[in-house]
Amino acid sequence: MSSHDTDSDAAPTDAPDAADVLVVGGGVAGLTAATFTARAGLDTLVVDAPESILARNAHLENVPGFPGGVDPRRFLDLLREQADESGARRRSGRVADVVASGDGFEVRVEAGDAPAGDGDADADAPAEWSTRADAVIAASWSDVSYLDGLGVEIRDAGSKRYVDVDDLGRTAVEGVYAAGRITEKYHQAVVAAGHGAEVGLTVVHDSETPYYNDWVTPEGYFTDRGREVPPGCEEIDADERERRRAAARDGMRRAFEDPHPEPQRTHPSLVEDDLGRLDE
Repeated sequence: MSSHDTDSDAAPTDAPDAADVLVVGGGVAGLTAATFTARAGLDTLVVDAPESILARNAHLENVPGFPGGVDPRRFLDLLREQADESGARRRSGRVADVVASGDGFEVRVEAGDAPAGDGDADADAPAEWSTRADAVIAASWSDVSYLDGLGVEIRDAGSKRYVDVDDLGRTAVEGVYAAGRITEKYHQAVVAAGHGAEVGLTVVHDSETPYYNDWVTPEGYFTDRGREVPPGCEEIDADERERRRAAARDGMRRAFEDPHPEPQRTHPSLVEDDLGRLDE
């Protein structure tokens, strides 16, 4: 895979540059997949509608590493921050159509370009924009109509539609993957995260990236045994290890120092708010 320059005649001037990987959906599965693809050096663009179903949880439990549970909105913030720090780009909008084009895909997006997670899109943002991607990861819920023209196998189950994938998240269409709940995985955040990571790594392994792992080791772990550091691995010395540990502690303290400022959400049908925000 390689990055492309967006054709200025085919897309608005404010459309994002084409990407190696376009992730549809900025929930747990999509952001985790994006984190892995971006860390591997693939130019990754996440397109997400402002409202995430996870934000409707009153308290997120059963997540490894959080024995007391965690505020789901804070959890989403941290997932976004992690994807950003890994190099992923994020744009707000709803993917309307994905069309095979050459060796990649043309992606048409509706509704605004405010940064994903910042609430409603800017009123001055374009109503529609297009971009290109070499690979697409569908990680949205529950609309997958944007895949209808590609020949992806989809199972209709009443009001829900599920994408058929193999054991590693590949659909029947080369270059199109799916992760999380839309593949009929259990509806748990940790399951979505695990599947998103697996699918992200599948995309990496299917690309030309010389990468097979994602592991930070103490200095000398490989080299002191006369081995080269494998692709996707990193050795760090004691000073760098302490710097990263301190940054991690500071980041977590800042994240959990105060209650989340955003109102709790519920199902939009229960309140007079299009994002389901409760009046607190």
